Amino acid sequence: MIEPNVYITLALASLAGLAMIVAGGLAGWRGWLSLRRMELDHAQDGRMPVAVSTGSRIEIADLKERIKKLEAIAAGVDL
Repeated sequence: MIEPNVYITLALASLAGLAMIVAGGLAGWRGWLSLRRMELDHAQDGRMPVAVSTGSRIEIADLKERIKKLEAIAAGVDL
């Protein structure tokens, strides 16, 4: 038969593990909320965070380059 101390130890270890998981999830949630607040503040000012605008600019430049190549192909110009 297993002693009652073993059950108490297992229960306390499980409770401690659950508390660590909840604390980590709460910290992640707070971090995500602060990120969203920062993005909303920047959007209200009329400017977006640097990472978002830089990525968008790169994508737009890439699309413009592709359009130029397609127009050149359509016009019969040899690249």
